[in-house]
Amino acid sequence: MLSTLAIANYRSLRRLILPLGRLTVVTGPNGSGKSSVYKSLRLLGDIAYGGAVQSLVREGGLPSTLWAGPEEISPAMRRGEQPVQGTVRQKTERLELGFASHGADGLSYASALGRPAPSSVPKPFMQDPEIKAEAVWAGPIRRPSSLLVERKGPAIRLRTDSGWQTLERPVACWASMMTELVDPRGAPEIISLREEIRAWRFYDHFRTDADAPARQPQLGCYTPVLSGDGHDMAAALLTIQQIGDDEALQQAVADAFSGASLAIASEGGRLMLQMHQPGLLRPLSAAELSDGTLRYLLLIAALLSPRPPQLLVLNEPETSLHPDLLPALGRLIAQAARQTQLIVVTHANRLLNALEDAQHRSWAGPEDESRLPDWQPIHLNKELGETRIANLNAREVPRWEWLTA
Repeated sequence: MLSTLAIANYRSLRRLILPLGRLTVVTGPNGSGKSSVYKSLRLLGDIAYGGAVQSLVREGGLPSTLWAGPEEISPAMRRGEQPVQGTVRQKTERLELGFASHGADGLSYASALGRPAPSSVPKPFMQDPEIKAEAVWAGPIRRPSSLLVERKGPAIRLRTDSGWQTLERPVACWASMMTELVDPRGAPEIISLREEIRAWRFYDHFRTDADAPARQPQLGCYTPVLSGDGHDMAAALLTIQQIGDDEALQQAVADAFSGASLAIASEGGRLMLQMHQPGLLRPLSAAELSDGTLRYLLLIAALLSPRPPQLLVLNEPETSLHPDLLPALGRLIAQAARQTQLIVVTHANRLLNALEDAQHRSWAGPEDESRLPDWQPIHLNKELGETRIANLNAREVPRWEWLTA
């Protein structure tokens, strides 16, 4: 379980520290920075695959993603007594991403990316970001005593039983130590953390057009994890029926579509979804379902996975859903949060209200995990171009030690 997410200098997120619960709901008006929070989480996930630098390049390079405002915003600027203006920069401009784990035994991680030195790379690569620093530590707070692995530039040092050991082989500026260190004896923490991050799941806008993969017959195989594009929806739903909670699956369908039920037919080794609805003489196939119905079934397949991840992130799951479906979606998300940590980014007030109602229901979790808040609402707004948390005061924001401080 994660307790903190920290982002610095990414688009409107000048310096944002988010407390996390078992179910964290990020909301706010359009343009408040919700999408940037989601994208920063995706960047953290990409680091475990060695793809963070390429992801930033696809966004236009590091300069286009860095915070565009002044290094510091003074109280006078916020009160309107002084114009917003830049000053001589005191710190190196870097994008920093990190998270803290809940509990003393958890592993936490941070990474800082910056511009390359003009003389260090060929001119065509000047827009490519470089990984300047990384750190892995035990527990939620980075201290000298809790630090396990540290990277500065190309040099990496590991804490061992006999003290700190510096690796002889430097790491390339575009590569993360998360993918470069593969020594199970010398750096087991890196391997463990990398596999945990790789198990995170992100679900954005599923395709529901006429040619969407989810509408087509699919080859049958056990699918405990729904793919990001939902092409294996029928196989994922059948897997829930076979090795997961089929009763919860049918209840989720009936809760959203009164009296409806699901079945998965097989013909020639291919799976086809069939939805039975009251009053109809035959079931409807995936190709016949409305966009909203198909999207809802995709969300059911994602949230009722028989192999719950450590972290599951949903970005605007209400897209193309009828407002009447949002209370049922809220109940489904709250139920899934009993098995995994969930972060939901949404701007639908009706879904937010449904989640608030659902969070009052008790859940039985392990004693240690029960100390993590069940419910953490985050309301974002934007002030002078900077994303800020509107519903928390400074005492409610977790402590975080920036790598670039």
